[in-house]
This record gives sequence, C-alpha cells and structure tokens, in this order.
Amino acid sequence: MKHAKPVPKTPWRVFAVAVAAVAVIVLGLVVVTRGSGSGSSTAENASSESPSSTAKGTTTTTRPPYNGWVDPLSSQEMPVTKTVGYLTFRGNPTRSWYGLGPLPTNPHVLWTYPKSGNMCGVSTDGADTSTWCGDGWTGNPNVYESGGKTVVAFGGYDYSLHWVDAETGDNLIEPFKTGDLAKGSMTTDPDGFPLSYKGSRDNNFYIVATDRGPKAEVLWKLNAHDFGVQQVWNDDWDGSALIIDDYMFEGGENSNFYIVKLNRHYDAAGKVQIDPQVVFHAPGWDQELWNIISDHQFSIENSVAISGNTLYFANSSGLVQGWDISGIKQGQPATRVFRFWTGDDTDATITIDKQGMLYIGSEWERHNDRSRQVGQMMKLDPTKPDNPLVWSIKDQTAVGKSGVWATPALGDGVVYFATNGGRVIGADMATGAIVWEKDLGSQTWQSPVVVDKTLIEGDCKGNLNAYDISNPQIDPPLKWTVKLDGCIEATPAVYKGRIYVAARGGKLYAIGD
Repeated sequence: MKHAKPVPKTPWRVFAVAVAAVAVIVLGLVVVTRGSGSGSSTAENASSESPSSTAKGTTTTTRPPYNGWVDPLSSQEMPVTKTVGYLTFRGNPTRSWYGLGPLPTNPHVLWTYPKSGNMCGVSTDGADTSTWCGDGWTGNPNVYESGGKTVVAFGGYDYSLHWVDAETGDNLIEPFKTGDLAKGSMTTDPDGFPLSYKGSRDNNFYIVATDRGPKAEVLWKLNAHDFGVQQVWNDDWDGSALIIDDYMFEGGENSNFYIVKLNRHYDAAGKVQIDPQVVFHAPGWDQELWNIISDHQFSIENSVAISGNTLYFANSSGLVQGWDISGIKQGQPATRVFRFWTGDDTDATITIDKQGMLYIGSEWERHNDRSRQVGQMMKLDPTKPDNPLVWSIKDQTAVGKSGVWATPALGDGVVYFATNGGRVIGADMATGAIVWEKDLGSQTWQSPVVVDKTLIEGDCKGNLNAYDISNPQIDPPLKWTVKLDGCIEATPAVYKGRIYVAARGGKLYAIGD
C-alpha cells in the first residue's frame, strides 16, 4: 500500500464487532497463550510493571482443551491470558474480538494525549516528505491491567511508543523514541512478562522491556534487512505480532514473514530477559505472483491471523496464503497449504470465524480482470482450496482507488465492512447478501468495532459514530457521535466503559461518561 500524504489537522485524501464472550480453556491452556514455554512459571516474580494475573468478572466455558495452536471456536471471544486486557490488533489470534464493555452511554472526551501539543513527525513515503500527526491505520491501542493500574499502550506518528495511565492520560513510562513513525498497532505480552512488541518505519521491529523503572529498554530488534532476506518493495513494520506459547509470529513490509522463539525468562535481579531465535522465515510471494505482478509490491502490511494450526496473511499484490505451523515446536518448517489471489492490494487483516472461514477486504487499485471478477469483500473457505470463494461484494469505481483498507468485523450473523469511499456495509455472513448499507461521505479506513450490540465506525471528518445493532438485520440507527480533531483511521479499543482512539489531528482520546 502506498500511504496517503498526511495533512496534520484536517481530513485528507487517500491514494485511492458482538457482545464479548470470555472463555477459559481448561487444564491451563489459553486461547492466545496456552503456557509460556520457556520461563513461563517465573512470571509470578515479575516487578510491579508486569501485568496482572487475574481477570475480574470473567465467565468460563467447559470446552475441552484444544490440541493445537488456536482453537477455532475461540473466534469472537476474549482470550484468557495471564495479562488481562486488550493486547493486540483486533484482540485475539483470529482477529475477531474488539474489546470489553460496557460502552459509555453519554460519551465525551475525558482526556487527550498529549495534554499539550500533538504527536507529529516528519517522514518520507517514496519521494514525498511530509509531516504526519496523531496515529492512523491501523493504530489500535492496547489496554491492559498492570500493577494496580490500567495501561493504554500505543505507537504514534511522533516516532514513539507510549504507555499511559488510562485514568489520567499521564505517562507511566517515558515515551520510547524510534527512528521514524511508529505506525501500525502494538502487541503486549499475554503471559505476564513486561514486554511490548512494536514495529517502526525505521526498518526495525522492537521488543521492549517495561520493568526498568521510568524508561523502557530495547531487548531485541529485528531489522527488515536481517537474515539475508530478499527485500521486496518496502521495509516498514505495520503488522501487530501474535505471541503464543513463547513464539512470535509477524509479517513485514519487506515481504517476508517470521516465526521467532522468544525464550523469555527473568534474570537473577528479577528483570525480564529474552533470547530470541528466528526459527522460520519465508517470502510472502511465490514465482507465480512474481510473474504476474510486474512492480513486485509484495509487502505484508496486515497482521497475521491464526486458527487451528494454520497461519494466514495476505500481501499488497493480493496473495492470500495459509501456512501449516503444526510442526514448529518440533523443529519442522511451516508449509503452505492454502493459496488464493484477490488480484489487488490486500492490506486489511484476515478475520476468521468459528468454522475457520476467512473474511477478506481488498482494495481496487490495479483495475485488473481478477479483482474485477472476485470483488473487494469476500468470504473464503480454506477447506476447498481449488474453489474457496463462497461469496463476494464489489466496490469498484471507474477511476481512482476504492475497495477496503479496514479489517472486517464479525457480529451476530453479520459481517461489517467499511470502504475507502465511505460505504459501511452489513452483510449476511452465510450468503454475502447486503442486509443494509450506509454512506458516511468520507474515507472509512477505521476497522469496524462491535461491542455490546453497538457498531462503532469513525470517518475522515472526525466523527466517531455509534450505531445500535441490537437487531443486526435492520439499518442501525445512530446512538451517538463524538467529534474528534482529524481523520479517524486508527481503530478504537473498548475497555470497561471507555473508548481509546487516536485521530490524525495529532492526539489520542479517552472517551467515556
């Protein structure tokens, strides 16, 4: 994806969801992490900065333990983790949980970050050098409980990683400055280790310790040019990593994806340490795609998703792939088991339902025959690799760019899409029939959020809108709108009565009653 030129204070032109259920997996297994592997038992000795170990107000299920990486039935559920909270883009490994209610009923801005000034930085995209402000696509904050406080963690266009008090907006740790925009979404360690995982436009993906007092410390960084990979197109890191059983899964805009054994532990002084080993990496394209797409724009800008023993991602030339990771712990390589070509840039993260079906949002930039045929919003059945397309919806303009940048959201039998042109669509998950449609009148890159029978969708006019989807089969009425400064590209995080979201005007907002 070529990023749009930023404008700090106003909407800007582009180049072109479900009551949360909380599941406990028995016998010590969990959805995002079923045990930490190396050093997990020592998490009890974490410092006060290490996350809390007990969830309050959760409910349990009696599903049997799942023999594999991620139970497909955990889709749309809050993961049960040692770290309590919303920890990665779209909440869980199937990228299908959007936060923990309740939602505010009379919402207004409680605080902004920073309290004065804005999060801004100068960055170059191709030949264009501009000032970027706030946070944009995908920009989904983490919200988690640690040391008796609730922490909001996020990256910003001020080059920095931030950890702030959810109650006040004050820094809990000094901002950690990278060498360029810290865009995309952070991941917080799910196993109680005081670690944050985040990429930057400075070519590095960082693992940062937050138990060193007032300052964060880099324990490891993965450079887009490391390990002799063949870089194709770019070297940013937009994707939000998944951490499961002491392994990290991440894709990069260098067009490669990685599996890293973290080897997390605590040293004699009680400080967290890691000894990362890249156990697998592979290019995110194949020869067939190389031969078809002459510009070789193969970057992986979405966040990897996992269901069962299969890891999924797509790239900026529209290649959707599934890789079998069942043998990784035994030292066996991942192998590709699924391939589908959308024909065009597919930056939106793949969303996976309880049956293992894939919901895809793709862009309309190349105007080629393949993307014209398969559409921009689609459902795929990976159990039918020769003909996986279940249904599709088109969003195709005669000129310019259209289609989907926002990751779809799953609701009660309805999947929600938002398009570049401002269409917000509720489609039947089984048939793809459009149940209702709205036109917000401006770019909608924010991924739809569904919590407590409410759909939250922001637009590029700075309107954060909430719609009543208690009956998802009818055109949902507007419940409320909160006006923010700048285009809303970033995806909100909902947590216990508050909404946390950044806008391109320069600030992150806490919204509540």
